[in-house]
Amino acid sequence: MNATMTQESRGMWLGLAGVAIFSLTLPFTRMAVAELNPVLVALGRAVVAAIASAALLWWMGAPRPTTAQWRALVITSLGVVIGFPVFTSIAMRYVPASHGAIVIGILPLATALFGALRFGERPSMGFWIAALVGSALVVGFALWQGDGEFHVADLALFAAVIAAAMGYAEGGRLSQSMGGQQVISWALVLSMPVLLPVTVWLVWTYGLDASPKAWIGFGYVSLFSMFIGFFFWYKGLALGGIARVGQVQLLQPFLTLLAAALMLGEALDARNFLFAIAVIAVVAVGRQMGVRR
Repeated sequence: MNATMTQESRGMWLGLAGVAIFSLTLPFTRMAVAELNPVLVALGRAVVAAIASAALLWWMGAPRPTTAQWRALVITSLGVVIGFPVFTSIAMRYVPASHGAIVIGILPLATALFGALRFGERPSMGFWIAALVGSALVVGFALWQGDGEFHVADLALFAAVIAAAMGYAEGGRLSQSMGGQQVISWALVLSMPVLLPVTVWLVWTYGLDASPKAWIGFGYVSLFSMFIGFFFWYKGLALGGIARVGQVQLLQPFLTLLAAALMLGEALDARNFLFAIAVIAVVAVGRQMGVRR
């Protein structure tokens, strides 16, 4: 029992490190898409990360994935390499990073749902109640910020949530047999033959004229959001379970809110912190609820 709890605790801490890295994704994406084509940012960051991945796999002498692993890598790639970056990049052209952060806040519930449906994880009723309450909080916050309405960009953000949840759940389970570094690296390399020609065409069409600020944003989402962050995140999911560690994502919107205020000057008031306290409380409760694996 102690060994199990220690493994779950390690998974939670690794998941938290991944969330901290991912929490800066929307602010840096907004910096990049302010001057660069959003689809170019989304696919270009994957190309840069794929080059780094190929070098890492070669240095590690990583074995080629099995047939079953390739199938799981395709799903992972569609979710986190293509789907989530494209949809969030498009959304960041139209809404603030602070708004996107709250809509993305329903991701833990979606990740737990994919884990349960795809891999037979069975969260307890208490866990589901905690997840639903936390998700209701962040959705309510999004509606409050939007004066009771969702923006059109919210559709893109909801699509991003579905894509990320699918990729997180599939990649998290695959990390149990491959390791987090190899999962994201192979997923990126797998996508390279499709992404590279499209990215070259986008560069030819839209160009690369942008300020250093935009390129800093692009560099972060390429190397940290698309590559390094997954080392921590997938390892955490593998150790602690998809549903349980996925709850840590409930903290991500509020880390992003703080980053958006500091980096982009977006508004941040005391009510934001009240929501943050409420969500943190829900995460603490959900952490204590049982999840059968």
